[in-house]
Amino acid sequence: MKRAFRSLALAVAAALLATAVAETTLTFWSWRTEDVAAYEKFIAAFHAENPDINVTFTPYLNTEYNTILSTALQGGGGPDIVHLRAYGGMEALAGAGLLTRLDGKVTALEGFDKGILLGATNRADGGVYGVPFALQTVQVLYNKAMFERLGLTEPTTWAEFLAVGDALKASGVYALANGAKDPWTVETLFGGVAPTYYGCTPFFEEITAGKTNFLDQRFSAALQRMLDLRPYMADNYMGVGYTDMQTIFAFEQAGMLIGGSYELGNMASLNPDLQIGSFPVPADDAATPSCISYYVDGSYGINAASPHQAEALKFIEFLASQEYGQMFTDTLQQISAVPGTVPTSKPLAEMVGLMTSEGTPYLMLTAFRFGQPSGSTLLQNEMQGAMAGDKSLAEVVNNIQRGVAEWFAPFQ
Repeated sequence: MKRAFRSLALAVAAALLATAVAETTLTFWSWRTEDVAAYEKFIAAFHAENPDINVTFTPYLNTEYNTILSTALQGGGGPDIVHLRAYGGMEALAGAGLLTRLDGKVTALEGFDKGILLGATNRADGGVYGVPFALQTVQVLYNKAMFERLGLTEPTTWAEFLAVGDALKASGVYALANGAKDPWTVETLFGGVAPTYYGCTPFFEEITAGKTNFLDQRFSAALQRMLDLRPYMADNYMGVGYTDMQTIFAFEQAGMLIGGSYELGNMASLNPDLQIGSFPVPADDAATPSCISYYVDGSYGINAASPHQAEALKFIEFLASQEYGQMFTDTLQQISAVPGTVPTSKPLAEMVGLMTSEGTPYLMLTAFRFGQPSGSTLLQNEMQGAMAGDKSLAEVVNNIQRGVAEWFAPFQ
């Protein structure tokens, strides 16, 4: 009898203990399918400090994520924690009342750079609806060992850039790993090539103020430079998708890739021995400034319909901390948006230096994704056609101008 009573007492005590540490499970949706292991590491660090909160990370295919997320949120469902796109991609959800406003609730946001917070700010009410997680840059990545073996140096003029491409091709590899099968990678190519030729930040400021438009000859000249690189791209470049581009560069079948700083972690995973350098696409002459695109990649937000607002806010506060920011940049080799973090990767530190000295806002993403059809969609589709030889540049710029003018007031 005593034994039975003791067993019952232990069972009751265990039940009470379980109740005392009852766990809440937060769901976290993302498009970062390649970062699952990293996010599991981040979540484990949070859980170690908050054992009563579990977080389940679920990534979706990049090209399908926006639709899946929007449909779920509009239906009153979706995750507790939302990996948000930046700028216009976030604003549509915030404007519809689907996200929890975070300024005033997440103290750490007060220390973030105001320009960075614009990527998570709803212009209509000025509210911040996400914690920015990364800054990305777009430039030329190159294989340092291959350059050294061929006696090549970073070019300072367009002619030198093409000469480097010719030397790489002569050695038996592609000059550029870039392809044009996936429309969004065409915009990445634009982000690396075009700014130097349309005039960097002065042009950005002019066109966003309505002082010029996409019919400007500087814009056409920038697009022409993209087309000029087709002979240096992979064979059948119109059939080369994003993962193909990564493979071609990582396994040293090409000497250069015009791509984002976000590639560093992927490349280290695919080929740990690959040494990567970076430089901006140079201008026609060394005296003309060159520049690279940079942007806020996205942010972490809270579903306004989540029944776990307090727990979600605690996780968001962790994601806004310097502890997390440093872990993020060390693990993924990306530029954390959290103030006070320092890249420990030398290639990433070089890109931060380029961004500081030669950075200009990523044109379509930061300024022309706030209406439909977005500047990004127009650029991607129109320039994909031009890359294939199916459209003239005159058609491209006219279609982009006409499309953006449907919603961008300064063009009307």
